[in-house]
Amino acid sequence: MAKFLCDESTIVSTKAGKLQGYFYNGVYVFKGVHYAEAERFMQPTEVEPWEGVKDATSYGMVCNLMHQDNPQGELMVPHAYWPQSEHCQNLNIWTTGLDSNSKKPVMVWFHGGGFFAGSAIEQLAYEGDEMAKNGDVVVVNVNHRLNILGYLDLKPFGEKYKNSANCGNADLVAALKWVKENISAFGGDPDNVTIFGQSGGGMKVTSLMQTPEADGLFHKAIVMSGVLDPDFMGNGKTGGEQIVSGMLEELRLTKEEVGKLETIEYPELVKAYEKASEKITDPSVYKGCSPMVNDYYLGEPHITGFTEHAKTIPMMIGTVIGEFAFMPLFFNKYEMTEEEQTALVKEKYKEYSDELISLFKEAYPGKKITDLISLDFIFRIPTMKLIAEASKRSEADTYSYMFAYEFPIQHGKIAWHCSDIPFVFHNIERVPSANVDGVSDKLQEQVFASVINFARNGNPNNDLIPKWDASKENDEATLVFDKVCECRHNYDHKLVELGREAFFKYAQMGFGNVQH
Repeated sequence: MAKFLCDESTIVSTKAGKLQGYFYNGVYVFKGVHYAEAERFMQPTEVEPWEGVKDATSYGMVCNLMHQDNPQGELMVPHAYWPQSEHCQNLNIWTTGLDSNSKKPVMVWFHGGGFFAGSAIEQLAYEGDEMAKNGDVVVVNVNHRLNILGYLDLKPFGEKYKNSANCGNADLVAALKWVKENISAFGGDPDNVTIFGQSGGGMKVTSLMQTPEADGLFHKAIVMSGVLDPDFMGNGKTGGEQIVSGMLEELRLTKEEVGKLETIEYPELVKAYEKASEKITDPSVYKGCSPMVNDYYLGEPHITGFTEHAKTIPMMIGTVIGEFAFMPLFFNKYEMTEEEQTALVKEKYKEYSDELISLFKEAYPGKKITDLISLDFIFRIPTMKLIAEASKRSEADTYSYMFAYEFPIQHGKIAWHCSDIPFVFHNIERVPSANVDGVSDKLQEQVFASVINFARNGNPNNDLIPKWDASKENDEATLVFDKVCECRHNYDHKLVELGREAFFKYAQMGFGNVQH
């Protein structure tokens, strides 16, 4: 029977006061820990000290979402849903010991959902107990302000709103400052902090690398399916005056009444924002819901180049083979001849098909060519750009990966956006479709050991995988995680570059699932 404790042995002293967590099945857990406070559109401030012992056994509120989630695809990405509040600056901690001298590596997770949706507990695979127990690390995941609560530029309407366009990221910086000041009490080493995240969480990682106020608060970075071209970033080049003016107009408020936006009910604020946003067609206009480039956040490294400090941060960066492979497959590739498979590919890629098939066979010799239909180009191309830029750094290594596993669902669906998360967290048992005895459990250990070794010393190499080279300029060394793992050099560049050209000429695909 698993041991449970919730007594004096599970009380920890932090800078602001004492917290009561609990111990279960080998792991100490602290939930809903407030790391900052903030009013709407304002910068976060430290929590006020308290007397006595605060309960930390329940998750805190998550940030308000602009639209209610619609549960679907739970076999692929099991989700959890939780009450929402603007006062969502809280984090959760998992650790196997509370000895302040333990100096365990600290891993701080930033959730996906772009900068406008998601939460620290949105996916069941985000739970940090197995990672803490199997990796001997301290795991922290973070809630913060999202969408128009975290990224609406009101500065043109008053200096009090300075940097309101980056409030959500300022929350993340505040969380990292809290970790720096308090994590040793939970057995963690504040001088060995890895930030990691997937999709929007990966974007949060790179944006913090480019945020001088975060310098020194973390030491390594893992970016999972979190790099996009500027056209998909949505952060514009101009200020937020146009979108806010439009919102005021929708609410029948004057510019002098802008302060009323601080107290209007959130659903009304969302309605006004969406009506105003529809009227703005110029992509250079900043519309909120993502960080604004300014003197606080200096822009994505694959677009603006790395800051001097970011050049010193070791990175592990990658994608999955079929980021947008969410839609059900309408065929069984295992029962099709190669001619039948080729016909399907030609329906999508027309005159590009023969060359794409040849390049695909070279890049993925063990896979069916129908997997080309779901092959990702949207994340992979800018990820390649970031790896190329990062590989120019002499101060820190960059490790590239591709998660190319094929799942036992819909006749062998290739890895989709989010499907690598349970492997990283050692949580495949929480995701039904991620389990194939003797196959996925082996792959989980390979992925997990790589992640933990990277967090421990900045190098993912371990005894369970082939030698994984750091990427060099013009030489991307990619560890392909699959049933058989292999380190390959520039192995898919021609494929994805041609595929992207064909994709934008012929493919019809929506991007509604990117936020997950």
